[in-house]
Amino acid sequence: MKQNEVKTKVKQTITVDGKSFRDLNGNGVLDPYENWELSTEERVEDLLSKMSLEEKAGMMMISSQFMPGSDRIPGGKEATVTDESGLLNTKDVELKYHPFLKPGDDGYEFEQPLLYSAGTKKAIHELHNRYFIVRDNPKAKDLAKWTNKIQEIAESSRLGIPAIMTSNPRNHIGHLYHGMMEASGEFSLWPGELGLAATHDAELVKEFGQIAAKEWRSAGLHKMYGYMADIATDPLWMRYNGTFGEDPNLAAAMTRAVVEGFQGEKLNKNSVALTIKHFPGGGARHQGHDPHYPWGSFNPYPTKGSLYEYHIPPFKAAIDAGTSSIMPYYAFPSNQHSAEQLPNGEQFEEYGFAYNKRIVKDILRDELGFNGYINSDTGIVNMMPWGVEHLSKVERYAKALKAGVNMFSDEADPSSLIQSVKGGYVSESLLDQSVRYLLSEMMELGLFDNPYVDEQEAQEIADSANSQLKADYAHQKSLVLLRNDNQSLPLPANIKLYIEVVKHDQQDEERNKVIKAFGQQAENVNIVENIEEADYALVVVVPTGIADRPDTPLTIKVDHETGVDVDRIKAIEKQKPTILAVNMMNPWAIGEIEQDAVATFATFGVKYEALAATLTGQSKPSGKLPFTIPKSQEIVEQTPGDIPGHKKGEHYVYTDKHHNRYLFGFGLSY
Repeated sequence: MKQNEVKTKVKQTITVDGKSFRDLNGNGVLDPYENWELSTEERVEDLLSKMSLEEKAGMMMISSQFMPGSDRIPGGKEATVTDESGLLNTKDVELKYHPFLKPGDDGYEFEQPLLYSAGTKKAIHELHNRYFIVRDNPKAKDLAKWTNKIQEIAESSRLGIPAIMTSNPRNHIGHLYHGMMEASGEFSLWPGELGLAATHDAELVKEFGQIAAKEWRSAGLHKMYGYMADIATDPLWMRYNGTFGEDPNLAAAMTRAVVEGFQGEKLNKNSVALTIKHFPGGGARHQGHDPHYPWGSFNPYPTKGSLYEYHIPPFKAAIDAGTSSIMPYYAFPSNQHSAEQLPNGEQFEEYGFAYNKRIVKDILRDELGFNGYINSDTGIVNMMPWGVEHLSKVERYAKALKAGVNMFSDEADPSSLIQSVKGGYVSESLLDQSVRYLLSEMMELGLFDNPYVDEQEAQEIADSANSQLKADYAHQKSLVLLRNDNQSLPLPANIKLYIEVVKHDQQDEERNKVIKAFGQQAENVNIVENIEEADYALVVVVPTGIADRPDTPLTIKVDHETGVDVDRIKAIEKQKPTILAVNMMNPWAIGEIEQDAVATFATFGVKYEALAATLTGQSKPSGKLPFTIPKSQEIVEQTPGDIPGHKKGEHYVYTDKHHNRYLFGFGLSY
């Protein structure tokens, strides 16, 4: 067998028959788990036999890990490479960094302190953590430097087990939001997930995955919390823009493509392991409310058979493509709010999906054939334990393990999990099965042989012009042309164009980005500062969803609540022929602002250079809507939130003055 690439910085190497191996436990002997010539199964079983209960439990935690100087943590500013302050044993601090709620929000109190993060050395050496979530947004070379240091600390441990660095997506334009996308702009920059879906081009999406995987691995990232295979059936849902839209077939094709792109045919040293989320689909909402909050804690399925017909197919596609892990959502399935979904009139177990044996073991594993591992969503034990609030922390761990969960997200302290074994709630063999999954993933990713990366190479790969050219092509393909009255587009040469941005805040900053993009991409367009001088106006509209609160209805209206000055837009439309470009991160009810425009685009987190190129005819629009645009807020409130828009009837769909129906799959070209 050809020499495998091995690299060590702390421990020694061993040479056997002229081949090098890492001596990860420092005993001077080549143990089976150190031997890259053996199968993954042989290596894993050997290492598992050497691990203590504490080491196994620690590996099943995955906690947020912050870089020195991060604005997300107190202290740690003086550290040079790793943060050692953590957020342990400080209730107020931990609650402050709860991603969605503050102490006392809407009268909701937490039962106990939350454990969110530990200092790096404490996490690795004392708590035996090996999976970490990266939430900062540094340059690639700085990320590589930091992840290398974490690998050194891991290598110095008793068994030298490496670390796996995990992140939410970081290759897209969009609002930075905890749990969805907390980083952007340091790797190649692509459209949002809805924009990728709007291309209807699975091969392009697979190529995106291949490019992004190379960027991630070069910087020391190995695993992604993504992508969302949820079918977006409720336009009011705040996480709509992280999905591939409303259609199960399209979402399945996109999901399969990203898994194949990031992971390859099977996990290897160049792969990024994906955690597809949120099984069995988070898009079935009650009035749009999200289960991060108590008032949105359940999934309703008012349409008979909707769970299997619409929500499960993209997860089956992910399984068929070999996704490494799957994440269940927080919600519990509500019998009160659901029509028949399970065979023979069977009722749901009303436990959160991570605690739900019927959902995880029976459907996901036994019916769908998933043989990877189950990674819980953030804080199911401490923050969002829906359906099992009455259980103790130790009992919650035990119930989740018995349901099939193998890893607990945003937990650092394994003490309650350890107690679930010592107290007789579960057997240690149940932990063994989980650790087998995790060690196998590490082995297949090549981390036991070489977890280190080249910091300079990481930056060169992140800065690749060729990668961004392909991403720019995706941006152009993501644009959906909805209207083009009298062939107003493409714009003729030397036209005078007035540009305005309408959004909650930072309008001038955003407008400057649009103007700069035209300067780079469309030199024959003359940008004017006064609308009176213009031949045409371009209005970029960026609505923003309102906060999810129990006593405030969520909305898709474009009005002052969502940051849209409707009167201003209508005044511009009356004054000059106006092109609208609406950032459709939800299916906004655009009728009031759309009807008097001469042309309308739907965008989904797009680079403005792509918009400029398309407006001036350097590229032709080819995108198709990844969802149906509804007629109004009222029609959304009157229709079920568990089925796609194109299944809600003709009365649901917005129709423009030319009788074009803005249905899923609609899109014009020049």
